[in-house]
Amino acid sequence: MKYNNEKLNEFNDYIRYRKVAIIGIGVSNLPLLDYLYQKKANVTVFDEREYNEIPRESIEKITNYGFVMHFGKDCMQHLKNFNVIFRSPSCLPTRLELVEEANRGALVTTEVELLMKMCPAKIIGITGSDGKTTTTSLINSILQKAGYKTFLGGNIGTPLFTKIEEISPQDFVVLELSSFQLMGMEISPQIAVITNITPNHLNIHKDYQEYIEAKKNIFKYQDENGILVLNYDNEITKNCAKEANGKVIFFSSQTKLDDGYIIDEGVIKACDDKIRKHILNTDDVILKGSHNYQNIATALAATANLVDVETAIKAIKEFKPVEHRIEFVEEIDDVKWYNDSASSSPSRTLSGLNAFKDNIVLIAGGYDKNLDYTSIAKPIADKVKTLILIGQTANKIYEVVKKELEKENKNLDIYMCETLEETIFIAKKNAKSGDVVLFSPASASFDMFKNFADRGNQFKNLVKKLKE
Repeated sequence: MKYNNEKLNEFNDYIRYRKVAIIGIGVSNLPLLDYLYQKKANVTVFDEREYNEIPRESIEKITNYGFVMHFGKDCMQHLKNFNVIFRSPSCLPTRLELVEEANRGALVTTEVELLMKMCPAKIIGITGSDGKTTTTSLINSILQKAGYKTFLGGNIGTPLFTKIEEISPQDFVVLELSSFQLMGMEISPQIAVITNITPNHLNIHKDYQEYIEAKKNIFKYQDENGILVLNYDNEITKNCAKEANGKVIFFSSQTKLDDGYIIDEGVIKACDDKIRKHILNTDDVILKGSHNYQNIATALAATANLVDVETAIKAIKEFKPVEHRIEFVEEIDDVKWYNDSASSSPSRTLSGLNAFKDNIVLIAGGYDKNLDYTSIAKPIADKVKTLILIGQTANKIYEVVKKELEKENKNLDIYMCETLEETIFIAKKNAKSGDVVLFSPASASFDMFKNFADRGNQFKNLVKKLKE
């Protein structure tokens, strides 16, 4: 029997014939076009891309529905007197036009925030600078293994607001949440996870503190029944416990906690009042690398009250790496090639480097998010035999690595490239039997590619051509 969602019914009645704005018609907002048309909203679409940059199918849909559209860098000057505004995640709520409309009485929201406010099911939300996609996918797999019906969304999967009529109270919604989605949000999931917090997206957030505060919204509005899973090894997330309203569960790979989940000498353990129970050997899982063992511990903590340990272990053992995250591509002439295109920050690439004991040929560099690359200079100097750089951040990475090499009196072959094809050619030339070629950019993708998935797919296609 279909669940009667009274909150959703009330919202649907409210938007009928009222003025609704959609800002940005990317992945998160595009499905709203269909939904709002069906609900007879008076829709206007805004996008700062020029008309010829908008996908043709999007233009056709907007035209067929009879929606008004404004494109180009000055489009937001037409944002006046709306009742509801759906902003894209990258259009922050601090933007002047949004603030002015909110002050006039408009509801400024996102599809994921509205989902959370109207969802009848329990929500598990996951955020963090690194590891959130793998952790989110792990949690979803564990719940499904236990027989729950789940809906995966947020930063991955399908935008779920348009699916909300299918969701029942006994289901689970699992959301990966970015700082952009969380910023300005005034609701928190019942179970919240923060994998870690390190500098990221500083080209969009006004400063690091704004980024941190956005992340904290994932637990700020929990009540005493909420559960918050935190990384004990990260100073910022560890201190979040002081602001928690509900129960806090820590995980750690560096400290033998009395309570929580730890990774101790290749074993993931559950700790309860100083009693440590062996859960899983890290050698028994497909995922590799200390960061992934932390992701597993995090997923276990988030689902501990929902799924028995044996079922969770089965799901974890079957779980395969998410695409573009230390993803094995090919072995050519005894050299293993890995695609880690999702690593768009130095801390992610550091995790990638630490996942291997072999000699590494590293391909890095990309779009500049105003990040500091000092943290990966020493790991590169210590673990990388050949460094191949590309993109806007190539010089930034080169400078910090060069400084570290001079400090340690070491030498390292470093190549500066113009194209991804060139990096593949140089990597193949330099990699020897037993080496690993790791494509882990430590940077965003937007200087040369549509997104990290496009970048990773192009890398994989180029590597596979080496076998032809």
